[in-house]
Amino acid sequence: MSLHTTAVPRSKGLLTPSDDEQVRIERVFPGDTAAVLVRHYWLPRWSLAAGRVLRPQVLEYPTANLVVEREGGWLYRANRGRTERTLRGSGWAFGVLLRPGVARAWTGSSLRTAPPSIALRELRVDGTAALVRAVQDAMASGEDHAAVAVVERWLARLEPPDEEARLVDAIVAAVEEDRDLRRVEDVADRFGLGVRHLQRLVAGHIGFGPKWLIQRYRLQEAAAALRSPAPPALAELAAGLGYADQAHFGREFRAVIGSPPGAYAARERAR
Repeated sequence: MSLHTTAVPRSKGLLTPSDDEQVRIERVFPGDTAAVLVRHYWLPRWSLAAGRVLRPQVLEYPTANLVVEREGGWLYRANRGRTERTLRGSGWAFGVLLRPGVARAWTGSSLRTAPPSIALRELRVDGTAALVRAVQDAMASGEDHAAVAVVERWLARLEPPDEEARLVDAIVAAVEEDRDLRRVEDVADRFGLGVRHLQRLVAGHIGFGPKWLIQRYRLQEAAAALRSPAPPALAELAAGLGYADQAHFGREFRAVIGSPPGAYAARERAR
């Protein structure tokens, strides 16, 4: 099993990055067997002073996460907008960012109608109760890589993604990597699919359609650019991301992120 680790990753999806030494996120990439199911593992730990509160905001990647915490384990499907969590005291979590397409087989139904979170014991995969207990024990003991090994062994017993799930994974990867895929029709043409077929396929496996998928990656790119030491002009950024004009970009950014792009950039510079 070959694992690769990165401490405190600079994720494009993290809207409020922190260099706080009291919060640490370790990212671990899976071994070859688990890589067909998992994009990476993410392991946050925090230890905050009494009375101190952090509320990190995330614009999640367009796929589901399996998360184990002290209280139990859940599968979280992608959220339409940004996600915020309140951190207090000391704690940890063990997250598994699944490849797009994997979660539908585990839930047994379309993610379009799935609840935001599903207890792992309700999934159509075996061994989740033992998995949660073993991960909790390892994380509580500070043995992060032992927890990763537990999950890798569990994943090795599961069926690999089917052809449809692999197609969804390829579609999501193409939208993430190719900035020329700016319209749903562009994505449909790239994969030789009808627009309605593409919409049903993506929504069934992710929970939202290809238009949302394109928007998600554009806004992740926009937020990352605006957090940079020398953020681009808003008109230039909007054009580079394929928006018809700056006003359209500004409305979409504010609707999802919660503030206009200029205000977001100023706040992150001050931070």
